[in-house]
Amino acid sequence: MSTIKSPQEKKRLSLQKDRRNMYGESPHSSRKNIKRGKQNQHQEERRVSNQVLAVIGAQSSEEQMVASEIAANTTAKVHRLNGFKKVADRPLNDFIERQQLRRRRVGMNRTSLADEHAS
Repeated sequence: MSTIKSPQEKKRLSLQKDRRNMYGESPHSSRKNIKRGKQNQHQEERRVSNQVLAVIGAQSSEEQMVASEIAANTTAKVHRLNGFKKVADRPLNDFIERQQLRRRRVGMNRTSLADEHAS
């Protein structure tokens, strides 16, 4: 049973906790794009690491190998930190405020256009 008793409290919590996508994407494409973003990031990490390690030749000294391995690890770490990150959807309250603002703007444009046509 819910510990929240009043409908007003339920509504307030719903506006805070429920989320909506404000980026203009459908939720279905967002699910697919998250997988693609992770996949692209991992592929980029592998590519960067392989590029750094490709410099090592057969005649390389042990110091050069250790240095290139450290360089590969650091570049992979940098790409991981600057790579793909999921972004949370906005709270429902923000979504509703943005919709109402957009409706007010459209309403203002329609009334001003109607006044111009009337004169």
